[in-house]
Amino acid sequence: MLIRKNDTVVVIKGSDASPDHKTIAKVLEVYPKENKVLVEGINVVWKHVRPSRRNPRGGRVQKEMPISAANVMLYCPRCQRGVRVGRRYLADGTKERYCKKCKNSLGTIGPRAKRRQGVATSSPSSSS
Repeated sequence: MLIRKNDTVVVIKGSDASPDHKTIAKVLEVYPKENKVLVEGINVVWKHVRPSRRNPRGGRVQKEMPISAANVMLYCPRCQRGVRVGRRYLADGTKERYCKKCKNSLGTIGPRAKRRQGVATSSPSSSS
């Protein structure tokens, strides 16, 4: 999954998506095992809570729920739209995300890749 926390995304499917894909929001949390993302102001539901010490009156609380990561696209500030994302390695070994449309960098993914040197491949020896 190439979507990270604090990314700007465009909602392309669901009840919160606009027909011209102009619903732009920020990712609050990412759940890679479930392939879901929590997006600010999207998929807001009413949660009914009973009275407790934290909430003495109880009642109804609005809460954002996760949506499928397939329903959002990463926002490219250069193209000003949701785009497909690729990943590539730079000359210094870092991996970055990039816009498939304009080839603009969308930030690095992780730490520098470590080169595996001295890894010997063992060939089967013929000992009979």
